[in-house]
Amino acid sequence: VWPRTTELRKGPDPMRMVGVMAGTLYITGDVAADRLLNTDANALLIGMLLDQQVPMEWAFAGPATLQQRLGHLDPARIAAMDEDDFVSVCCEKPAIHRFPGSMGKRIHQVCNVLCDEYDGDAANLWAEADSGTEIYRRLKALPGYGDEKSKIFVAILGKTQGITPAGWRNAAGKFGDDEPRSVADITDEVSLEGSRVEKGAEGRQEGQAGPTARRLIAVQSRRAARQRSSSRRGAPRSPAAKARRWARRG
Repeated sequence: VWPRTTELRKGPDPMRMVGVMAGTLYITGDVAADRLLNTDANALLIGMLLDQQVPMEWAFAGPATLQQRLGHLDPARIAAMDEDDFVSVCCEKPAIHRFPGSMGKRIHQVCNVLCDEYDGDAANLWAEADSGTEIYRRLKALPGYGDEKSKIFVAILGKTQGITPAGWRNAAGKFGDDEPRSVADITDEVSLEGSRVEKGAEGRQEGQAGPTARRLIAVQSRRAARQRSSSRRGAPRSPAAKARRWARRG
């Protein structure tokens, strides 16, 4: 089921119709880019695919950038392109990702799967799925969609797009609960900032801290250094320390 589908728009092929979503995701800081994510299933799927090793805003702005350069975001037309030609589009400045070559190839692979298995439309991944588990299974079979990315995407569908088949919260794992954990919980500026901090913390744990995390690490390091220095100045000296101090003076 797809309860928030309110209308249909024509895709590049006039005989093929693409469902229009009506979501609430707030992520890029650009109104047009966010609107694309919330109204185009293919854009949302590609944005989530790009969300790794770069700031979230950069990743999810990628679909809008591609649409501007290509004049469309149609999986069938992307899949029909020579892979190297499509990668070149992804690598144009500003690049769509920190690693535009490898991610461009991955997008091209996903578009091929969409054409082969889902009639060239990402919305068909969940349009006929009767459970959250089935959506998760289909996502995890896509190139570049591992376990956690698939669970987060199920949560995005349920929390921001109104796609709530039976068991979707269980299929989303911890990302399906009410605790802000991922991009699925971002619907305004406040929640966006909270997610930046959360993602920064995850980056520190994985040794891949982003800019926000690095700033937090620097602040915490300076604070800890000041505390250590203050403790050393205020701590009473032991007899041995006093003896060493007098020996140096002598």
